[in-house]
Amino acid sequence: MASACIAPDRPFLPENPEDVRVYADLLRADFEGYIADIQDYFRCLDAERQRAFLEAQEVSRDYGRLVEILE
Repeated sequence: MASACIAPDRPFLPENPEDVRVYADLLRADFEGYIADIQDYFRCLDAERQRAFLEAQEVSRDYGRLVEILE
């Protein structure tokens, strides 16, 4: 069964520069969390791609056996 790689939500950046300054610590933490989460997401996608590729190879071999049996 395929695993689910769920992309993190994009962090919010206020339009108003004053709001950015007021919430700087919170915003910085959100952006840093996003960067860590997106790296995990990329690793998940890489792992899922590898898993799916190997599965596709196995299915291709199985299909080859099916064709040989039916000939």
